[in-house]
Amino acid sequence: MKTLRINFSHEDLTRVRLADGYDAMWELVLSVQQLSFPGEHVPYFAGWRRRAVRALTARGLEGSLRRLAQLVPMGPYFPDFLTPSGQRSSLGDGLEMVLGTPVRRVRAEVSELAATFRRPPTWFNALAHGEAGVLNQVGDAAFGYHDAVLAPYEQPLTTIVRGDLAERSRALAAGGVDRLLSGLHPSVRWESPIMSVDYPVEAELHLNGRGLLLIPALFGVQVITLADGDLSPVLVYPVSRPPVWDLSQDHDDHLRALSELLGPTRTAALQLVASGVTTTALASALGVSASAASRHATALRGAGLVRTIRQGQRVLHSRTGLGDALLAGSTG
Repeated sequence: MKTLRINFSHEDLTRVRLADGYDAMWELVLSVQQLSFPGEHVPYFAGWRRRAVRALTARGLEGSLRRLAQLVPMGPYFPDFLTPSGQRSSLGDGLEMVLGTPVRRVRAEVSELAATFRRPPTWFNALAHGEAGVLNQVGDAAFGYHDAVLAPYEQPLTTIVRGDLAERSRALAAGGVDRLLSGLHPSVRWESPIMSVDYPVEAELHLNGRGLLLIPALFGVQVITLADGDLSPVLVYPVSRPPVWDLSQDHDDHLRALSELLGPTRTAALQLVASGVTTTALASALGVSASAASRHATALRGAGLVRTIRQGQRVLHSRTGLGDALLAGSTG
C-alpha cells in the first residue's frame, strides 16, 4: 500500500468542513464498485448485494451495471467528472453536472481511463469525442441503476450518514480539527500539518488555502480523493457503521433475541462468517482488533456454530449447520 500525503497550511486548517449529508454521485460510483468487483466485497453489504442483483436482473439492467462498472473500475483511477466537486445530495443535480462536463475534459479523463485497460471498451472512443448520445446513455444507465438499487434504501442511507456526521461534528466541537482528522479512519495518520493516507498510488495534494471538504460515504471502503489536485479538494471517507446492514423492515425479533443471548458483536460475527472470512476481514468488518475477532471466532467455534480451516497462509472462519440453523430467518 502506498501513501497519499495532504499538505495543510494554517489557513487550510480553518477551512476544513464537513458535508451536509450524503453525496449522491459518490455513493453511486462506490456502490457500483462494491457490486461489480467481487474481490473488494465487504460483508456489511452482503444483504444489499443480493437484493441489488435481483432488482437489476428483474429490470433487465445488467448492461447498465456493466457500462457503469467499466467507467469506475476498482483501480487507481476513474474519471473525476463522474463525481463533480462540491456536494450533490440529489442524483438529478449530480448528473446534470456530469452531463454538462466540457468535451475537452471528458476526452482527457476518458483517455486517461482507457490507458489503464489492456483493451478499452469500444464505446470509450465515442464518449471521449463528446458524442452526446453516448454520454446520455451513461446518464440513463445511472438513473436506472439508482432507481433499482439505491433509491429503495435512501432513508437508511441518509440516517447512517447523518449519524456519522453528528459523531464527527461532536469530535470537531470537543477537540477541534486535530481530533476530527486524527479520528477520521484507521488508514489516516494526522501529524499537523500533514495527513498521510494509505492509498493505491503514491500521491501528494497541496491544499494551498482552499480548505478541504470531508464527505462521508456509506459505500466507501477506503479514503479517496479526486485524481486532479487542481479541482476543489475533497476527501471521501467510509462512514462509521455497524458490522451488518440490517435491511429487514420489521427489525427481526429473532435476531434481537439472539443478540441478547450471544451479545451484539458475537451475533454480528456469526452473520459475517456466512461464506468464510479471514480473521483480519472479520476484525475490519466488526471494527475490533484482530485478537478480539479471533476470540469471538474461538467462542463461536467452541459452541459448534463456526468451523475454522487453514488454506495456505490464510485461516478462514465459516458457519456450521448449527450456526445456520440458529440464524435461520434472521438474515436480510
